[in-house]
Amino acid sequence: MSSMPIPDQHLVEHTTGSEELLQGSFLHAFRDTVRLPDGRSATREYVKHPGAVMVVPMLDDGRLVLERQYRYPLQRVMVEFPAGKLDAGESTFTCAQRELLEETGYSATEWARAGMLHPVIAYSTEFIDIWFARGLTLGERHLDAGEFLDVFTATLPELLDWCRDGQVTDSKTLTAALWLQNLASGAWSLDWQPTASVVA
Repeated sequence: MSSMPIPDQHLVEHTTGSEELLQGSFLHAFRDTVRLPDGRSATREYVKHPGAVMVVPMLDDGRLVLERQYRYPLQRVMVEFPAGKLDAGESTFTCAQRELLEETGYSATEWARAGMLHPVIAYSTEFIDIWFARGLTLGERHLDAGEFLDVFTATLPELLDWCRDGQVTDSKTLTAALWLQNLASGAWSLDWQPTASVVA
């Protein structure tokens, strides 16, 4: 197995100054001045993000729980898995449980953490922790004020077709599809744990 060369010091940019551009209720934007590896200066504009989770809920019959939600920046309805940002001091597992219940009404008896995704590395610190959930029980949704979304189910072949045809373009959902495809083939595996045993 090949690995990335280390060390990477010859690629690192060093911050020499920082200017706050925006402090919103959700996003925090900056413009930094950096020294490049060749000694020249450049600017980097980026957004600090609190982090988020995505949940891939799997029903006992193999169907997947998905959502349709209008995303204002793109001015369109997107197909995606349940997800949401971390509250201050919240663990990613607690956030995953909360978002699954709030958005879909489902709770799960088993969970598996798949890893982490960085969806917009060019201009944001955002990370998304990827959780899989099974042993689902349907209850009542608790959507946030101003949150509107449809919950529906689909098979893995249907989801993969939508990814191939460009109907699904959300990066986190495309990443989940990669995981699901490799799980179905047996190439990858997950470490499932009962809810009470998950180390948050």
